[in-house]
Amino acid sequence: MNPRSILELNVPAHRAIVNDLLLQASERVRAKAAPMPNKNQKLQNKIRRGSNFIGANLRGAGLRGANLRGALLIASDLRDSDMRMTDLIGADFRDADLSGADLTGSVFLTQAQVNSAKGDMATKLLPSVSIPDHW
Repeated sequence: MNPRSILELNVPAHRAIVNDLLLQASERVRAKAAPMPNKNQKLQNKIRRGSNFIGANLRGAGLRGANLRGALLIASDLRDSDMRMTDLIGADFRDADLSGADLTGSVFLTQAQVNSAKGDMATKLLPSVSIPDHW
């Protein structure tokens, strides 16, 4: 690619194509997850892309296969929650407690997200994500 082709790139159109591919990947992974029934139906109705769970008590929640893209999980209690195969692209985990949570197979979880959260040695992460020193 030369500099001119970069300048001529239609960024919004390119971003839309990439976003579509990421959504397809997410849907394929999440389709394989057998969702856990939540005891709390009100919680089940709130679980979706961009959800606001700031400071929420989600301890032990069955979030397997959920779409939590862009969810605000700041300072939420996610201890012992099942987040396997959950789409976490853009989810904000600042000061969230992931102690004992299972995030194996989650989609688009980044090291930066994990670094901004609290957790412990019982937290299950993707092989590509390391347990932060501050845990």
